[in-house]
Amino acid sequence: MSKEGAFDLASGVGGKMSKADVLCAVEKYEKYHGYYGGEKEEREANYTDMVNKYYDLVTSFYEFGWGESFHFAPRWIGESFRESIKRHEHFLALELGLKPGQKVLDVGCGIGGPLREIAKFSYTSITGLNNNSYQITRGEELNRIAKLDKTCNFVKGDFMKMPFDDNTFDAIYAIEATCHAPDPYGCFKEIYRVLKPGQRFAAYEWCLTNSFDPNNQDHQRIKAEIEIGSGLPDIKTIGKCLEALKQAGFEIVWEKDLTEDSPVPWYLPLDGGQFSITNFRATAIGRCVTKYMVRALEYIRLAPKGSERVQNFLEQAAQGLVEGGKKEVMTPMYFFVVRKPLSSGE
Repeated sequence: MSKEGAFDLASGVGGKMSKADVLCAVEKYEKYHGYYGGEKEEREANYTDMVNKYYDLVTSFYEFGWGESFHFAPRWIGESFRESIKRHEHFLALELGLKPGQKVLDVGCGIGGPLREIAKFSYTSITGLNNNSYQITRGEELNRIAKLDKTCNFVKGDFMKMPFDDNTFDAIYAIEATCHAPDPYGCFKEIYRVLKPGQRFAAYEWCLTNSFDPNNQDHQRIKAEIEIGSGLPDIKTIGKCLEALKQAGFEIVWEKDLTEDSPVPWYLPLDGGQFSITNFRATAIGRCVTKYMVRALEYIRLAPKGSERVQNFLEQAAQGLVEGGKKEVMTPMYFFVVRKPLSSGE
């Protein structure tokens, strides 16, 4: 776990923005969301600003409580949370068929936890695409520490308008990242463009399941809590995700909601009824301790004003995710492997 103490957490809140601007950024971010009266159209139109504000505000919280890899994983009985995270990343590398020396793209790479793990596992050269300056700076530092700065790098850019030539990469993956896209078709079309013909794209995607009822107010509340706490414009259904992949030109190799076969519920690390020594900060008790710690740090002005409000909407997301998982209306692990045909006529 990279962020070891309270001071690291407090100093990281706000990313690269001025600490005096954190509260204003929190207020602007909140107003994008339906929970506070915001409209989906506004979130989608301003997704770059919304997602950037979100990750400026929450990255230090994520790293403090979750480690370097900001994602869920299916988990076997007797397997630790950290082991499941690594296995989840290795599984993706295997499904992509990564080989030493290949040039790989990580779309929406965060601070690069999966990038470093997959690069070491597969002996590939990985580029992380990210539109958040603070996360890139943090990722570059962690790459240097891991001695991967010569083979892996970060590029600042929007995954709706990627700064790469056509047919550049041997493989592309995304881990719980393209759900931030305002238009899945536009995002997948860009991935299709920069992927070499005949090669694969694989991803873990946040989606609404077939159990989600858009006319159920409880389901809509859960969706809104997850969106504000996770920086999402609008959670798409599995069907919409699959349709967008096909429209972009991809051939579906296989797809499955991996939460269905997980012996341990994916939301368990966030569940209030569970306790974990190894992942204490992510548990309900650990989050409660963090809440009061952040309140104290803000009071003595080590943490900027607005820090507790960031922790509050992250707690909303945790509650929404647990409830959404228990009701089976949402999955963070809709997994797919798709292939770009060798030619348009294939």
